[in-house]
Amino acid sequence: MILAGCLMPLLAQQPDTNTKKWKLVWSQEFEHDGQPDSTVWNYEYGFVRNHEDQWYQAENAYQQNGLLIIEARREHKPNPMYREGGRHWGQQRDSIHYTSACITTRGKFDFCYGRLEVCARIPTAGGSWPAIWTLGNGMEWPSCGEIDVMEYYRVRGVPHILANAAWGDDQRYHAVWNSKRIPYSHFTERDPYWAQHFHLWRMDWDKTSIRLYLDDELLNEIPLSSTINGSRGRHLNPFERPQYLLLNLALGGDNGGTIDDAAFPMRYEIDYVRVYQQQP
Repeated sequence: MILAGCLMPLLAQQPDTNTKKWKLVWSQEFEHDGQPDSTVWNYEYGFVRNHEDQWYQAENAYQQNGLLIIEARREHKPNPMYREGGRHWGQQRDSIHYTSACITTRGKFDFCYGRLEVCARIPTAGGSWPAIWTLGNGMEWPSCGEIDVMEYYRVRGVPHILANAAWGDDQRYHAVWNSKRIPYSHFTERDPYWAQHFHLWRMDWDKTSIRLYLDDELLNEIPLSSTINGSRGRHLNPFERPQYLLLNLALGGDNGGTIDDAAFPMRYEIDYVRVYQQQP
């Protein structure tokens, strides 16, 4: 039953009938109840980025009935990071009002080139900011490279699904973006019950481009000839190097918008994560 939402798109975009074949090289199927596999996944903790409203903690990521569930909750407790006069924005908040989770494969799994597939059902309530993304190692952001296979949030109050990549220029912490923002209505006009279904996000990444799809619809194609870092990234191309995975459900902050307190708990449900690579 769970696979139904991704089955038709998956069959529609099976490996190309050319001289090379796609081979499954890594997957997470989330078949056993409990915590995600600790040999694969790490947890982020605290207030991490983008002035987001959620406190990240491991308790909000769990496996149940064949799914990985990242659950955002309303919780009220003291912020253990709080420091009067603290320099980091996360230290300036004396309380936690929301919790969620971000899990990553940093230091445990990464890959360079191939096909990434994630079958998921995302929350679309106000303030929700789910994402499927990757980062590189060995350089600070954004020279490490970032690929946003999926983000969902509101742009000037209007819900959008985004497909992006970022890399560095000559200034520290300043990114060059190639972004596509597709209004959520583009999908719901075709399926008013879109949010109730599982969907297939896919990245095809090779030496020439990064192509980002949703249910086999191409959302963005990013030529690697354009993704060269500036001087801070030593003029290297971050997308010629391995990237690791992140799955998270953020709330509010710089992009999430006004949080709908009536929508909790919010559940971001992932059926599987799979990586393929081409074989001769």
